[in-house]
Amino acid sequence: MAFVVVLFNLKATTDVAAYEQWAKSTDLPTVNSLPSVNKFTVLKAQGTFSGEPSPYQYVEIIDVSDMDQLTKDVGTTVMQEIANQFQEFADNPTFIVTESL
Repeated sequence: MAFVVVLFNLKATTDVAAYEQWAKSTDLPTVNSLPSVNKFTVLKAQGTFSGEPSPYQYVEIIDVSDMDQLTKDVGTTVMQEIANQFQEFADNPTFIVTESL
């Protein structure tokens, strides 16, 4: 089982409400509809367990059923548009590919 974890902050110029509305109305349903995705979740960080501020505002977790298919899926015109929109909101996101132990 593979997961892609995305850690990011919003750009200083990004309107938080606009990003969150876009994530709910566009990003989540589109990515969740991909054949390669079991589940896509966007999380808003509340801080660390020790009470410190989180270094990231948001965390995305993509539960991937097939990495080869995900590569094909992200190459589609629809997903390229979603990726471009995401890049307008997010400030240098980090994409981490993982697998379960």
